[in-house]
Amino acid sequence: MGSAEMPTIQSIYSKGIHHGLPDLSYAPKGMTAIVTGANGISGSHMIKILAESPERWSKIYAMSRRPPSGSWPKDVEHIPVDFLQSPDEIANILKERNIKPDYVFFFSYVLVVDESGALQWSDDRLIEKNNSLLSNLLEALPLANALPKRLFLQLGQKWHGVHLGATDIPDEESDKRIDEPNLYYTQHDILTSFCSKHNIGWNTSFPSFVIGCTPDSTQTLAYPLFIYACVQKYLGRPLEYPSDITAWYAPQSLSNAVLNSYLYEWSVLAPNTANQDFNASDACAFTWGKMWPRLAEYFGMDYTGPVDASTTQMQEKGMPWATPPHGKGSRSTMRFTFSFVEWAQQPKNVAAWKELVTQHGLTDDDWSDVGSVFGRANFALHRPYPSILSTTKATKHGWHGFVDSYESILSVANEFIAAKVIPDPKNITAKA
Repeated sequence: MGSAEMPTIQSIYSKGIHHGLPDLSYAPKGMTAIVTGANGISGSHMIKILAESPERWSKIYAMSRRPPSGSWPKDVEHIPVDFLQSPDEIANILKERNIKPDYVFFFSYVLVVDESGALQWSDDRLIEKNNSLLSNLLEALPLANALPKRLFLQLGQKWHGVHLGATDIPDEESDKRIDEPNLYYTQHDILTSFCSKHNIGWNTSFPSFVIGCTPDSTQTLAYPLFIYACVQKYLGRPLEYPSDITAWYAPQSLSNAVLNSYLYEWSVLAPNTANQDFNASDACAFTWGKMWPRLAEYFGMDYTGPVDASTTQMQEKGMPWATPPHGKGSRSTMRFTFSFVEWAQQPKNVAAWKELVTQHGLTDDDWSDVGSVFGRANFALHRPYPSILSTTKATKHGWHGFVDSYESILSVANEFIAAKVIPDPKNITAKA
């Protein structure tokens, strides 16, 4: 008989609403990291999580064109960089400051929108510009003699084709690429080719809608939902759900920004995770049918549920592919009574928000990037098919992170209130 396999013992802990977090006490001390896109939802949270362990991360270089807002520990240093500069120019910045990172976390991203402000995912300009951001930094590293041990790149769930129609759920990291131009494919190829050439490790992640609060960015699904709820309450309206019963009950994966950051730190430091892709998910069963009543209760308002398509005339929007990415059936079609983008463009709603800003001393008096921000809410709430990210691979590698997605959304609402981005719902009085 063969000898029994020795058990693997792992140590995990909870912190607030985040559970199953990895004990990384085995990791080296005194490491340095570059975090790009420091003003964004993901980049700013990555800095916060690394800064929680100053013995492990003795220096964190936050790289972005503008410094991240708020106060930061002395170990976090902002380096103003535009990654559309040439590799030589970026290398000079690294050399002037003698920056030689052990790890690089890349979150920089450039939006490309059409005349209406809607995000253009398949636009060649999106792929070209964002490829340049990544390539310019990568090519600068050897020029500055600053190659790290590991490079991390955040991609997204569009890797699985979820923006084109129903996918073969659960979405797994090993699923074949879809036959469609995709920024995440080109960036993945750029990263892996570079790391192979220089014999260093890499990791990537595929998160879904990232749920988090960063005063410098509204590029999170939570923001348009909270804005919508505040204005609806102020105008004496209910929290109206815009779609049908299929979307109401369709399970979805969400990705909490804090939990993502713990996953990303673990992925570059764990002993068996080099050169791996990992889905980034809350690992929580979630539907809008369960969330909508909780969101209405949090904001102290009535709500309406899914619309009956057999008795109510609804708008329809077909997804781009006639046959969904999973290869079966007909085109996935969204059915809805209103668009969040159109709602955000209605003068009465815009005026109501400006009144709330004045009444409550809020920081954001003008909705920016309406097409991309509120369009994100359209996609999340109108989508009629389930969208589930498998976390099996990460779990097999030793990751056990979990957050209740419902608690995640409401916790982020508390953060938005504290940051004076939205008013406290208890203090919103319906307009006469």
